[in-house]
Amino acid sequence: MSAASNGDERSLGQLFASATAEVSALVHDEIALFKAEVRQDAKRAAMGSGAIVAALTLALFAVPMGSVAAALGIHALGITLGWSFLIVCGAYILLAVILAGLAYGRFKKVKKPERSMTSAKESAAVLQKAKPHPRPVGPADERPVLTGAPRRQAHSELPPSSSH
Repeated sequence: MSAASNGDERSLGQLFASATAEVSALVHDEIALFKAEVRQDAKRAAMGSGAIVAALTLALFAVPMGSVAAALGIHALGITLGWSFLIVCGAYILLAVILAGLAYGRFKKVKKPERSMTSAKESAAVLQKAKPHPRPVGPADERPVLTGAPRRQAHSELPPSSSH
């Protein structure tokens, strides 16, 4: 039997189809990897954003009511009203700093999609080494001529109708 008939050699069309399928699969895998990495980092960013929203909500709505109640409670213990309000204010500032630190820690964990970027660079390097067959390029202003049914006139191109 000859070498061509033992099934080891494929036609140019089969090779091209196989290469196209493999490149397509590679691109799909790259996109899937990128989506997975971005999804993970988006969850981390959402957690940090949630902490910031909680801190701002606490500062905006709860501080005035809670401050008055706590200051009056401290004042009932025998401390003057001014010092009572200062103690409450310091407590809320400390709480806001803790929540801001939590948010900063969450945002610091958000990273670039390193694996996707590395894999894409490797794929690009491999594809740059491939020499595609050059295609003839026509002039940029050359448009294909359409044949077939005549073009319909737009409403503005219709002759004016005489309505009495």
